[in-house]
Amino acid sequence: MGQYQAQNNRRYDPEAIARYYRYRPWLVFWRACTIIWYFVGFILSLYWDKWQNREEQNKFKRATQLRQILTHLGPTFIKVGQALSTRPDLIRKDFLEELVKLQDQLPPFDNAIAFRTIETELNRSVQDVYSEISPHPVAAASLGQVYRARLHSGEEVAVKVQRPNLRPVLTLDLYLMRWTAGWISSWLPLNLGHDLKMIVDEFGTKLFEEIDYLNEARNAEKFATNFRNDLRVKVPAIYWRFTATRVLTLEWIHGFKLTDTQSIREAGLDTDTLIEIGVTAGLQQLLEHGFFHADPHPGNLFAMPDGRMAYIDFGMMDQLNELTKETLVDAIVHLVNKDYTELAADFVKLGFLTPDTNICPIVPALEAVLGEAIGQSVGDFNFKSVTDSFSELMYDYPFRVPAQFALIIRSLVTQEGIALSLNPNFKIVEVSYPYVARRLLTGETPQLRRRLLNVLFKNGKFQWERLENLIAIAQADKRFDLLPTAQLGIQYLLSEEGKFLRQQFLLALTEDDRLHTAEVQRIWNLVKGELQPNRILNVALDAITEISKERTAAILPVVNAFAVFPKQK
Repeated sequence: MGQYQAQNNRRYDPEAIARYYRYRPWLVFWRACTIIWYFVGFILSLYWDKWQNREEQNKFKRATQLRQILTHLGPTFIKVGQALSTRPDLIRKDFLEELVKLQDQLPPFDNAIAFRTIETELNRSVQDVYSEISPHPVAAASLGQVYRARLHSGEEVAVKVQRPNLRPVLTLDLYLMRWTAGWISSWLPLNLGHDLKMIVDEFGTKLFEEIDYLNEARNAEKFATNFRNDLRVKVPAIYWRFTATRVLTLEWIHGFKLTDTQSIREAGLDTDTLIEIGVTAGLQQLLEHGFFHADPHPGNLFAMPDGRMAYIDFGMMDQLNELTKETLVDAIVHLVNKDYTELAADFVKLGFLTPDTNICPIVPALEAVLGEAIGQSVGDFNFKSVTDSFSELMYDYPFRVPAQFALIIRSLVTQEGIALSLNPNFKIVEVSYPYVARRLLTGETPQLRRRLLNVLFKNGKFQWERLENLIAIAQADKRFDLLPTAQLGIQYLLSEEGKFLRQQFLLALTEDDRLHTAEVQRIWNLVKGELQPNRILNVALDAITEISKERTAAILPVVNAFAVFPKQK
């Protein structure tokens, strides 16, 4: 297996990488010495502070020192620092705050090397591909750098070129990280060390995907397909003829970074609208498509002059399964309804708690952490404050962050930071929950309809206030149209699937031996402005017609089947 070229393998394979470096111990030794030198110095500094009783005084200095060490050690460790900045279960609070600031900006590498990479990857000269290209990169990051260019056909493009010898550096660092994770996991508390190797493997998988530009191009097109009907979201087009594993050519985006608030305001763009687009698009990625952008930092999001938001850099993406998407909807609903027992059960389903965990003592802790969250501005309620609180809970209760959720947390915290920079008083809950309410009320899938029932019924009793809240909150979403929702609701009530709801609704009207006319009147007051009687009649007739068509369609094959038989004499 010594002939295996780890640096040429496009997919992360920890076992193959281990076999490769087992025959090259000198490479492992020198890199390990370099890493150990830096971290031993850092650990000695921590002990020195302890001996001198200066821990509290120097804690921010040491956090800065850690960030600088990670930056000096190169691309892998910069990415590790960014990942750790979202892991309250793995790193203490003061370090967490400093690593959030970690930037992956590095000096650009030599143009000659970049242009040679373009020619090697595309098998043609730079002049043959581009009619013009910027003499220097317009942006440089830990994994590559970007040039501004123009094709011979006239389109303006961005050309992303990968750093040289990147794969061997990453594979060696990942090998050392995985070996270290296996060695120290037995020394850590169970909730911290149980899956350290899995965390490294998840990180390695995503890192290898990020440096495969063909994979990034496919991700961009899949993302564009998901948002094809949303005119507010822009995804750059990919030029496949000029794209390879280490070179990516895509449409140039004209716009402003979301942190450039001055340019955004000078262009006459509304910051609240931009935040709303970002929050809603993020929720769609997590709860509808399941395919989400895991690295939406300000350099990857642009406000365009026409008001659209453009996403770029699709190297770090992830896919959620249906159960996870549905449970996330549940968790948001339970959070807003302050149902902390059910929320604790959601944490079990999502993997934050093991199935055998006794959640009874955890429920009060969740209430203490999240109880005041709803209704506050993003400046007071934010994911960072929640992760800070959870960093303390991690040591008192057996919480753990599943590897996949590290990417989700990273995405949410980053998007929230952008919202804070644009408008510290923007109420993120006022955007996110109306979206969830609209999704529940439209109930376009059986799973969502079941979740609506779970929201509306508690312990067998119909929750009138929750229905009122859902309608009121959904109406805060400007795109919410009550009429189609009413039509879907009537169709569902008349269908076989809605039989249970019909029975429960009739029971709810006469619950506790009284007719609940007051509750019905309150709901009617909410919707009467949008549901005029003649419009309701039309909607009801359409719904009945639709149900009739479905039943006719179901019966027709049976009728046709009997029609082919000769009549009995």
